[in-house]
Amino acid sequence: MNLDKEYWQNRYHEKNTPWDIGHISPPIREYVDGLTNKQLRILIPGAGNSYEAVYLHQQGFHEVHVCDWAAEAFDHLRSTAPDFPAEKLLINDFFNLSGNYDLILEQTFFCAISPSLRRSYVEKVATLLPSGAILAGLLFASHFEKGGPPFGGDEQEYRELFEGHFVINSLFLAKNSILPRANNELFFKLIRK
Repeated sequence: MNLDKEYWQNRYHEKNTPWDIGHISPPIREYVDGLTNKQLRILIPGAGNSYEAVYLHQQGFHEVHVCDWAAEAFDHLRSTAPDFPAEKLLINDFFNLSGNYDLILEQTFFCAISPSLRRSYVEKVATLLPSGAILAGLLFASHFEKGGPPFGGDEQEYRELFEGHFVINSLFLAKNSILPRANNELFFKLIRK
């Protein structure tokens, strides 16, 4: 399976997005509600319908950047938050991005890319985050029997993958996941070394 731009564009066009829960996920909302610095430069890769970006925007965060290579993925964001700055909608391949961010929020992007790209993901995130910056979000807490996407994983695998570039501040089973994902989401907060 070729998980390229066309593949994802077709998924959005066909409304074949079963991962889409229709709102910001509760663990990420709780994390965002604890953020006090509204000037944080935030990147959300593979943002899909961008519920996290809409929520952040509504809470007064003005430096939210959203990346997805399926242009149609931004339709929801544009209709829900028409004043969201167009220049912060990055229709691009995440692996081609440049810049520096204070926080990267991970919500269903890591599990959507081929596991063969996970080391490249970590390397890319490390180039986008200066020392002390944060990578936070959700990862699946188990492997899946069927091929992905989504692709699962486990805590030990994630620790080994990230520990070269990050201090693992938090990595635990989320207590407030939506029911279909209960006991299968790890909330994590990693600090760039």
